[in-house]
Amino acid sequence: MCVSRFLTGFLVGGAVGAVVGLLLAPASGEETREIIADKSEELYRNTEDSVKEIQDKANIVIDEIQQKGDELLGKIQDMLKSEQA
Repeated sequence: MCVSRFLTGFLVGGAVGAVVGLLLAPASGEETREIIADKSEELYRNTEDSVKEIQDKANIVIDEIQQKGDELLGKIQDMLKSEQA
């Protein structure tokens, strides 16, 4: 949760900084709008890639937790069977 908040803040801060920098740059309105559009698309692609990477890592962790849970359940069932015998 903390990492996702950091990434969100980092991305939003970067976007705000980029927009402010572009707006204060000595360029025409049309050039500035084109630059903002390009940077927005780039930011979107980077964010999308980051989210996919985080989802992939989360899925790996979930799979590992499920595997460990299944192993633990099997051990508990074996213990209960040996106590009943």
